[in-house]
Amino acid sequence: MKKVLLVAAVAAFAMTSCKKEYTCECTTSSSTGSTSSSVKFDKMKKKDAEKKCDEGDATFSFFGETVTSECKIK
Repeated sequence: MKKVLLVAAVAAFAMTSCKKEYTCECTTSSSTGSTSSSVKFDKMKKKDAEKKCDEGDATFSFFGETVTSECKIK
């Protein structure tokens, strides 16, 4: 009986996912300065939050000036 309960407990634990709240912090910089912003992702797996956060990474030209945005999970 103990083995059945142990197997059931391990199976139940394996089926639950580690969904947490993650904060994505982005820093946007150019030659004139930099700014920071953050976004919270609720109830996500870390892998999914990192993927969504990385979508904010970009480099572009704005009125002839290069602007870079880099985002990371904190």
